[in-house]
Amino acid sequence: MKSIKLSILTLPFPGTVYLVLLLCVFFVSACSDDGNTDAGAISIQSVEQDEGRKRFEPVAIENFKLLDHKGKAHELFYYDDASAIVIMVQGNGCPIVRNALPDFRQLVAEFQNKNIRFFLLNSNLQDNSESIAVEAAEWDIDIPILDDDDQLVGETLGLSRTAEVLVVDPKAREIIYRGPLNDRLSYERQKESARNHYVKDAIEAQLAGETVYQALEPTKGCLINFARAHGQQQSISYVNDIVPILQEKCLACHKPGGIAPWAMTSYEMLKGFAPMIREVVKMKRMPPWHADPAHSNWLEYRGLSIEERRTLVHWIESGAQRGEGEDPLLTIDSRQHEWSYGEPDLIVKAPSFTVPATGLVEYQYFSVDNPLDKDVWVTAASVKPGDPQAIHHLYAGVGIKGELTADMESNHQASTDGYLTVWSPGSDRGIMPEGTAVLLPKGSTINFEMHYTPYGKKTVDRTQLGLYFTDEKPKKILRYSEVVNHFLSIPAGAREYEVQAYHYFEKDAHIYTMIPHAHYRGKSSRFLLEYPDGRIETLLSVPYYDFNWQIGYTFPEPKPVPAGSRIIHQTTYDNSIHNESNPDPGRIVPWGSQSKDEMLFGPFTFTWDDETPDNVTHSRERLLLARKMGFIDKNFDGKIARSELERVHRREFFPLFHRGDQDKDDHLTFEELMSAFK
Repeated sequence: MKSIKLSILTLPFPGTVYLVLLLCVFFVSACSDDGNTDAGAISIQSVEQDEGRKRFEPVAIENFKLLDHKGKAHELFYYDDASAIVIMVQGNGCPIVRNALPDFRQLVAEFQNKNIRFFLLNSNLQDNSESIAVEAAEWDIDIPILDDDDQLVGETLGLSRTAEVLVVDPKAREIIYRGPLNDRLSYERQKESARNHYVKDAIEAQLAGETVYQALEPTKGCLINFARAHGQQQSISYVNDIVPILQEKCLACHKPGGIAPWAMTSYEMLKGFAPMIREVVKMKRMPPWHADPAHSNWLEYRGLSIEERRTLVHWIESGAQRGEGEDPLLTIDSRQHEWSYGEPDLIVKAPSFTVPATGLVEYQYFSVDNPLDKDVWVTAASVKPGDPQAIHHLYAGVGIKGELTADMESNHQASTDGYLTVWSPGSDRGIMPEGTAVLLPKGSTINFEMHYTPYGKKTVDRTQLGLYFTDEKPKKILRYSEVVNHFLSIPAGAREYEVQAYHYFEKDAHIYTMIPHAHYRGKSSRFLLEYPDGRIETLLSVPYYDFNWQIGYTFPEPKPVPAGSRIIHQTTYDNSIHNESNPDPGRIVPWGSQSKDEMLFGPFTFTWDDETPDNVTHSRERLLLARKMGFIDKNFDGKIARSELERVHRREFFPLFHRGDQDKDDHLTFEELMSAFK
């Protein structure tokens, strides 16, 4: 205790008053010297802390898009209607993060009605989507954990430790606070309760429009090991590292005459577009590949690997240096070649069609006579579009003369029954799986379904189809079907509206390729396989669907589908103002082929296990009934009730009830439906 030299006799006040003052000075001095933390000391120290705190100066934040531990996509600026976004840095096994979770959950509960979005963010080098999901299950974490798998978001944010919290103003696109959650936790120590609630104070200040202050202490958490910062990412060579990535993943589109708006023809071109490349790679917009890698491997992976994304972004952020050696892009033959698989055995020319500069173009259906005088087996089909920018997608299939009518639905069926190929910009799925083929009989037709989209310039499309034959009969006949829901009706303003349907398999089959399809309001999509015992397996998850790219995903080995199974297709739609592509957020959106409407549409290719070229068992009519049952059965109980029938299907199905409802329960199972059909 400090010495106090006072002479009561020399002061002009009564001795009792001086005694009281002396005791007060003694009490305060003792507390400040020996570190006691009673109420008096806390009060004085808190006042000093508040007076010493500095204003937090907002910092701009870049947009990013990541998957959470459940496979759902989140884009930061998509939540710009929130009052604030709160992100705590998480890491598996970090004791401070685990200990902070109850406090973070309490924060979520306190602000649950205040329009605040809460996330966790994992940028750990050693963690992955699978291990993060295990950690979430073990620690009962129901807050979305964003998986920064390539660490690019963490690098941009300048993260160094877990348990740091960022509070974001999404409207201003700024970080308005970053630092510790509170002061309860330290290394190997913890207090019974927090004394300063930094993040809570920052949120309340943001909601009230008041000043947000810095924390009085640094974040305490586990260090994050970044590949770039710790030497795992070596110096990057334009010639040896960058160009090979471009050759494999980019030049197919970014070439002279390709579908991309610019061609990667030289280093100078690449350097000029470097900032844009960085943005689209970080946001995973390019190259277009939208499947969640947590579900299934694919025969052809067109996306960038984690290491490839890091390499491209780090090269650009380091100045996109040219380095030594000749520029390979000057010598690579990246021209638009005539045909993808060499010279075709037969070239089929679709009629010319003039696409206007603007406006809406109805689907076009063309039929071209097969000029061959014999039956042939087709093993591949290659599309050479007249104007790839004008074609959103096309189907080509084997048809029958005279079957095209004025009815669009029947025309679509005629263009896909004898499936040959489906083409869209950047995706040519022309080679049929090994051992499969499609019969092109003499006297048949080749039918085209063309979806044109004007792009600001009047143009004439002259698309050609190249067909490749085999001299031997295949083992299997490749078939095509789709999961659809014609009863689609998306409420106006709905931000996340899920619709589903299924396709029932009455026989054993194998699936090869799946193609999720929706229009401008499509947000995410999934294919599930429900086995006869009720077990459900996710076959394909597309967390961020993009209408501009109609990508097909092919299994490396065909997926077996036992009899009695059903393929379930689910799509989530965003019909709100937050969807920048939405043509009209105030409209109830029905099923329709044009982009202003919507589709739940999931094509897939398959083979029947019991079918060979010498034993054709496929029935178009039975397949159509299996498809229709999947969207008429609204409650997914595996039966069609009379009450589930819309007017458009009553004439077709009411007679089937009369013939097939054997147990008279006013429902039709698939077996009863098939017996009635016979």
